[in-house]
Order: sequence, then structure tokens, then C-alpha cells
Amino acid sequence: MRESVVIMGGGVIGLSCAFELRRRGHQVTVLELTRCGGQASGAAAGMLAPYSENVEGPDAFFRFCLESLRLYPEWQADVKRISGRTFEYTHSGSLYVAYHEADMLALEGRLLWQREYGSSGSIVEGEALFRLEPQLSRDVRAALHTPEESHLYAPHYVAALEQACRVTGVRIHENLERLSVADWQNEIAIQSADGRVFGADRLLVCSGAWAQELSATFGIRIPVYPIRGQICAYEVDGKPVQHMVFGNQGYLVGKENGSLVCGASEDVAGFDTSVTEKGIERLRKWNKNAFPFLADKTPFHRWAGLRPATQDGYPLIGALGGAKRVVFAAGHYRNGILLSPATAMLAADCLEGRAPAEYAQAFSPERFGSG
Repeated sequence: MRESVVIMGGGVIGLSCAFELRRRGHQVTVLELTRCGGQASGAAAGMLAPYSENVEGPDAFFRFCLESLRLYPEWQADVKRISGRTFEYTHSGSLYVAYHEADMLALEGRLLWQREYGSSGSIVEGEALFRLEPQLSRDVRAALHTPEESHLYAPHYVAALEQACRVTGVRIHENLERLSVADWQNEIAIQSADGRVFGADRLLVCSGAWAQELSATFGIRIPVYPIRGQICAYEVDGKPVQHMVFGNQGYLVGKENGSLVCGASEDVAGFDTSVTEKGIERLRKWNKNAFPFLADKTPFHRWAGLRPATQDGYPLIGALGGAKRVVFAAGHYRNGILLSPATAMLAADCLEGRAPAEYAQAFSPERFGSG
């Protein structure tokens, strides 16, 4: 049965869910406090790197991220085709660098389990490594090379996603300032600061770090907190960094527009998105250790975004047991871009009453108990 769905939140997750739900024939309205993609989405480096960013083992979150990576080729092509817009989507592969023997042992252990999940990765060192990345510091002893990983240019992707939503008939309301749930038990009614009420059959909560404000409304603990992620970018000639390069202190990603993006310095600062000298300097120190040519360069752009982190690091995705008309898709921390297609599919399945994959039980929005 086709239903009307109101989505709280116009970031990459809200827009992705809106796009998928509209493709399935539902009537969709997106409500956004400011501008679509204005927080974590637009500030992201756009890495699609589940192997490099999940280093502990093949838990439920890794499997979800890997599923999303595999959805991306068709997903991004559909977004481009329907929106009529293009954006960078690059199959660069990645290198996770190691400087010491102990680091190499960790890479080797990681490679063993990642190969069981489709990685064609390998440990590269010596001249083979520097052929892949000629400008890499000679202090780097080895790296885990993962060819499957990709990246995209997040601001253009989010803009194309928004346009695809509009083209397919999603109604988007921005600059609403404040939203409150006026009713969710008998029907869905969401009220904005100017007094307008938006009604629907179902509610999908995609409000990122602001989801915690709904804890009292639904009587459950929603421990989603904003983590400030600071990023900087350098202007470079050509493409001196060929791969996404990761280390335990940060990452570097070269973009087609001639910028080299470096992130991310993280701290807890509430909803403050200001950039600090301390945060950027920590990034610059790591940058020049990995790529010495950056030692004399100054970033031309510095920015910060709020990443919605949950208490256990897993997102909140699923229907509320006591309120089947309410579904959550929030708390994606630093993986919102990567997880946008898989979250859209999972959230849409939950709204339609389809049984999710077994690992998705780990993402239950009610797992932290009542409160």
C-alpha cells in the first residue's frame, strides 16, 4: 500500500530515504530546519571506504557499510540520470599506511578477515608502494592497498540528490527553524516554528544529532550526540595523491577540482561548528608526516561539520515497537555519505513492513531502553 511519509531532516540520509521512497510510489515530504545538506552532509570528505574505516572486524556495522558500497555504482548512476546533474565518483582505491612493525602486523590481521568479505587487497611495501604513491613519505614502511574503495564529491552529490527528489515529486520545506511532533499515536502531525502542521501516514526521523530531542516524545533513550569534525583542504597542481590515504591520525583524499582534502580532527563541542587552530594544526602535522611536500603548504579552506554519533557507534534504524508508524534512520556518525543508499533501502523496507537482514537488529532505535 502506498502511503504518505513525512521525513524530519534534509541531510544526505533524509534525502536518500526520500528518493527511494518516492521511487517506490509513496508521497514524501521532507522537513528541514535550515538548508538541505547543511550540516554533516555538506562537510563530508565523501569517502566510500568500509574496509579502511572499519578496522576491528566484520561486525554488523561493517557488513552494512559493505552492502552500501556495493549498491553505489547503480545508485549514483540513478541519481545522476534522474537529477540531470553530475558529480565526481572516483574508483581510486585506498592505502592504509604503517610506519612500524607493530602496525604491519595489524594490517596483516585485518587483511585476513577482509578477504573473506570480498577485498582483493594486499600489503605493499618498498618500491611497489612508492610506485603507487610516489610522493608518500619514505618513513612509511608498508600499506594495505584496497582497490575496491571509492570516493565522491559530497557537496555536488547532495545537491544532485536533492534535485532528484524534487524532480520525482518530493515536497521539500526548508528553513523551518524548529520542528515538534504534535501527534504520533493517532496520526502523524509535525508542527514548524511558524505554526504550519504537516500531516502524513508515517514518520521517518532522519534528523541526525537533533534526534536526541525526541527522546521525551517517544519515551526512549536516544543517545545521539554532535561530534565536531574539522577538515581542511590544500590547492595542489595535478594530482599528487592518487589514492585515498588513511592512517591512525587522519586521511587525505585528492579531488578532481584540484583540492586535497584532509581530515578529520574531532572533538566534542556541542553544536558549535567553528574551526579551531588547534584542530587544523593537528591535521597539518599528520599531513606533512605522510606527504612531505605539504610541509610548506597552507590550507586554502577550513571547515567543520557536526557528526551525529550514537553511544555505541551504530546508527538508529528501524520502526518503534510501540509506534509502528514511526521509523528512525539517524546517528550515522562519519558514514552518512557511504551509508546513504543502504539506509534508504533499509528504512523504506521498514516502512513497508518487510523483514530486514538479520544484522540490522543491531541498529534498533530502542536498544538503549526507555527514558
